[in-house]
Amino acid sequence: MAEIRPFRAWRYSSSLTNQIQDLTSPLFDVVSQKQRDKLYQNPLNSIHLSVPLGQNPADAAKKTLSKWIADETIQQDEKPTIYVYYQYFSLPSLISKNKEYCRKGFITMIKAHDWKENIILRHENTIPAAVNDRIELVEKTGLNVSPTHGLYGDNTFELEKYMDEAIQNPVYETEDYQGVREVFAKIDEPAIVAKFVKKLENKTIILADGHHRYESSMVHRQRCKANNPNHRGDELYNFHLMYLTNSNSNDLRILPTHRLLTDLEISEEEILDKLKEDFIIKSVENPSDLNEMIWGKKWAFGLIFLENAYKIRLKPEKWETLAWKFPDSVKHLDLTVLHYFFIEKIIGIKGQDQRKSTAIQFERNFTDCVTKVIRKEATLALITNAVTMPEVKEVCKTGFTMPQKSTYFYPKAICGFCFASVEE
Repeated sequence: MAEIRPFRAWRYSSSLTNQIQDLTSPLFDVVSQKQRDKLYQNPLNSIHLSVPLGQNPADAAKKTLSKWIADETIQQDEKPTIYVYYQYFSLPSLISKNKEYCRKGFITMIKAHDWKENIILRHENTIPAAVNDRIELVEKTGLNVSPTHGLYGDNTFELEKYMDEAIQNPVYETEDYQGVREVFAKIDEPAIVAKFVKKLENKTIILADGHHRYESSMVHRQRCKANNPNHRGDELYNFHLMYLTNSNSNDLRILPTHRLLTDLEISEEEILDKLKEDFIIKSVENPSDLNEMIWGKKWAFGLIFLENAYKIRLKPEKWETLAWKFPDSVKHLDLTVLHYFFIEKIIGIKGQDQRKSTAIQFERNFTDCVTKVIRKEATLALITNAVTMPEVKEVCKTGFTMPQKSTYFYPKAICGFCFASVEE
């Protein structure tokens, strides 16, 4: 089962603690170009390790890392540590008004098991190009720069009491780009650290966020193992940086990821004509109403064109015609229905080609979906409901995966609080 290991993190020098808000950065797959441009202006910002610039980005990150270690911009903690990480946040008004949530978790190293071992469970497909970029970064720097997000289940909430105590003495406390209050603390008492290791020994982990980064660590481990005739299994290259939270918590939230389609050779009129076979179609005067109109309704979606918008909902009897060979728990998902009945049947992009298709883009922000259609940066937008945590768990049990970019666990972890070496 899951094997975690406390570690000696590389962290910014204590002389930079009061600047931590200017040193953290969003994860590489959610940071906008405008955000990047601003963050790059600070030569010490963590983005220079997570999303490095230059013709050879991984080499640039390696050079930055060497410089930061040499001049003690970052220093390594003395003791193996579990790093407590709390995120205090609110949600959009449609979901919850004026309620503050606190997602509680801890950052540690975890063995990067292969998918087939069924210890770390994935629920999404990855996009190959993104994995390759991350592999090169890990191999050149020997560093995990930002933690992925994993879920373990514990209905006794045993570890939370130790985390609650540690968080009273934070190392860092800041507000991030999402408006989330981020608090970071340490547990390095060996007896308490051992409780965390023991608790995870009989757990499987659902990978909530960071499939590309985890897969890069998995490949790195395989390569290092093949090149080491004395491989034991406890070398640092076997491990991966992960933020672990309890899936039984009420403060675990998933938001939808909408779809944008571009450069289509099919007209709006042709799409609407084909839709009639499988969907109930309702014209909508104001696209901004779509979120509420589909909220909580199974197999219901918003469809936004340049001048028109529609609510579409699969005719219940049509579900049985879904031809993909998946278990029912996967076939029942809104996104499976959308990718089969709309993207494959109407647009013509086959299921096996969708992962690599440049015509499919992903957007978490509803307003940005509308804006991109108006600016003709996308031909149409497909507005979706969020996947639920029970759905994620059911899919993981099957060994199958959801369509890519199915979940958006909110809030995202940030980069910059700690880095982890995967080299001795």
